[in-house]
Amino acid sequence: MLRRARGAYAQVHGRAAPFYGLASAIAVAVPLLAGALTGHAAQGSVIALGAYLVAQRAPEGPYGARARDLTVGVLIVAVGAGVGGLLSGHPWPAVIVVPPLVALGVAVPRIGSTAGLAVLLSAIRPPSADVLGIGLLELVGGLLTAGLLLAPWPARRLRPLREALSESADAVAEALDAVAQDVGAHDAGPLDSVEMTNPDLLAVTRIPDWEAKRRAASESLTAVRATYALYRTGRPGNEPTRPERLIDALGRVLHETVTLQAVLEAAKNYPPDREWQLETQTAISALAARLRLLAGAVATAGEAPLGREESAAVRRMGRAAEQIRRAGLAGDEDLVAVALIGQVRRSIDRIAGEVASTRRLVAGGLRIGFAVPRIPGTLDPMPLWDRVRRAVRTRSPRFRQVSRVYVTAAVSMALTTVLGIRYGHWLTITAMLSLRATYGETVDRLVQRVGGTAAGAAVAAVILTLAPGQPTVVGFAFCFAVAGFAMESVNFAYWALFGTPLAMMLLDFSTPADWRTAGARIALTLAGSLLAYFAALTLWPAGHLELLPGQLERLMRTHAGLVRATADVLSGEKVRLPHDTIVTAERAAEAVAETRTRLGHERVPDTGLTDRLRRAAAAAHRARDHLIAVAKMSREQAVDTGPIPEILDRLADQLEEAAGLLEEPGERDPEAGAPVEELADELAELDSYLSTLTRRRRAELKEGVGPDELTPLRHALLQVSGTRYTIRELRRDVNQVIESSLEAAAPRR
Repeated sequence: MLRRARGAYAQVHGRAAPFYGLASAIAVAVPLLAGALTGHAAQGSVIALGAYLVAQRAPEGPYGARARDLTVGVLIVAVGAGVGGLLSGHPWPAVIVVPPLVALGVAVPRIGSTAGLAVLLSAIRPPSADVLGIGLLELVGGLLTAGLLLAPWPARRLRPLREALSESADAVAEALDAVAQDVGAHDAGPLDSVEMTNPDLLAVTRIPDWEAKRRAASESLTAVRATYALYRTGRPGNEPTRPERLIDALGRVLHETVTLQAVLEAAKNYPPDREWQLETQTAISALAARLRLLAGAVATAGEAPLGREESAAVRRMGRAAEQIRRAGLAGDEDLVAVALIGQVRRSIDRIAGEVASTRRLVAGGLRIGFAVPRIPGTLDPMPLWDRVRRAVRTRSPRFRQVSRVYVTAAVSMALTTVLGIRYGHWLTITAMLSLRATYGETVDRLVQRVGGTAAGAAVAAVILTLAPGQPTVVGFAFCFAVAGFAMESVNFAYWALFGTPLAMMLLDFSTPADWRTAGARIALTLAGSLLAYFAALTLWPAGHLELLPGQLERLMRTHAGLVRATADVLSGEKVRLPHDTIVTAERAAEAVAETRTRLGHERVPDTGLTDRLRRAAAAAHRARDHLIAVAKMSREQAVDTGPIPEILDRLADQLEEAAGLLEEPGERDPEAGAPVEELADELAELDSYLSTLTRRRRAELKEGVGPDELTPLRHALLQVSGTRYTIRELRRDVNQVIESSLEAAAPRR
């Protein structure tokens, strides 16, 4: 338990947000100070409470999206305050009304906990005849928070997009660096066996994990596309904007980097006699450095240097590749090795071209039109109703979590009402806000809340007891608000530590509390934590295990579709891999990885199952990279690629057959053979085809064909030599996806 507590307090989820903390603190403190100075402390605390509830929503993304989120929050707070005012003095109606609102916030993330908190905190006030006035006061507080948080909109409108673009460029640069450091790398086994704790030493002694860097870059590009989609550009027609063109260019650089890594892996099996790794490594590192310069220029709106448009390191690598090519024509090098080095050179040249294009885009400025924010989605209630019915029918994890939160909130409110517990709302707030989707996440949140609340309540009791007057309390509330709202994104324990005294000062601003109040609230927080713990322990399993067979089936079917699309590219039926097909397969793999993470948070996780899911998701990521590389290497000219399309179709058949086993439970046919055995003949034919191409190319050169002449035979040798190794790796990873998926789904079949 001590180790879990240390882990919970040591978690770092994000960066501090000082502006968000300062704006929220001003919105909370100004009404309190105005009320204290004018003799209307109660009204000031109501306005501050509305500001507090809206600030808790922590809006993110572009300012248009923040405006939509804050508008929803302000309306929810105003309506919730009115409803809570009507329930004030009527505890049992509150028991009926509040838990469904709390559960609704779990079901609809756009609502969140704002509705339940607004009604609950208004219902615990003394009854008042001016219910509408209280709602208007909280509306004013919410508008004050929204206005302060949106104040930088005109001057900093593009900052979220710039940050997302800069992070994407940095992520792609890190992927390039991972490729560069793997070129000609020595065996890392001796260093891996040494335990190191210094992060700076680890950074220089460990080769970056290519797969992790590639996934991080892909996720970053997905995030920047989502960020850009939240902007309204107001551009005429379908003309792409500069940010769109920059995002597309970064995507092409990443896909070309995937191809480069695959070719470099293949080249390790055909090392030429001449030294070329150092020049290649330097050229790739130089391109990564240029991308980082562009990332800095984007983040600083052009204040950082852009760097030169051309790279001397790329030119030197080109000269080294040309020497190897001429040696191959003279018979001094293996033609397969020459072809692979040629593919490496072409990939580096393409990356350099895309980086130069990106530099010109950044130099021209990231201009984007302006339009009024829109509310996404449709107003048709039927799709929503269909989703609700499906969630109830299938008992989805979201439905189970909603039910768990509803029961917990209802039980906690009923207990405080029956027992007449003063400050009983702290029991309900702790229980409903601490209950997470999994056991492990709930325990971490409870540990963070209990420790932070105990310390924060004690500090608040001292301040409220010893503070000479309300203006002094306002000063402390301001400081706690700045620290709490700014550090909440780093670790929830900070919010529990600073947010608890802030909430106590808001609720008790006009009626000072003492040590007994703090002690009661600490005890109620502990009781709420125990209630949430038992709810997570006993109320319905999370339900992620039941979704697993369907997710694994979708994983294999989407990747089968991607394999067939790659075969169509090689056969000339398609020009390139459809982006939507790649994204669909990637999301299917991410869904399996997310389920693995959720299952790892269970009270007694099945380590064997989570390991199989990890292997399946990792193999799927690698297979997708291999397919992108194969499609990229086959684009110059339509040539006869031998048995490669048939091999791809066979792999797709195997994925679909395995998916069918999950859809229709049954034992695998022992006579069907293993995937490795079924493709042995096709792969042997590919090796034979490559040898034939090599002999025919040498004969072609002896017959007098110019070494620089672009003949179909030369194109075929380039493509097949580059894809042979990748196809073998693809076969291995597809086999891993199938085997791991079937083993993971076995307990459920």
